[in-house]
Amino acid sequence: MTNRPSGNGSALEWVKSSYSTNDGPECVEVASTPGTIHVRDSKHIHGPRLAFAPQQWAAFLPYASGRR
Repeated sequence: MTNRPSGNGSALEWVKSSYSTNDGPECVEVASTPGTIHVRDSKHIHGPRLAFAPQQWAAFLPYASGRR
């Protein structure tokens, strides 16, 4: 995993998988706060973000990883 500041002064600390490369065309970054998992496109850090409850995120991960 690599950490990257949010770039907009917020307190979120964004993480990108170590499986992603710097020039990877399809990367997302994830940040967590108590009660919320935030997701954004690594190429558009100021663009829209998704927010999930931890339970929703845990249910989504098997689909995203292809393990379901």
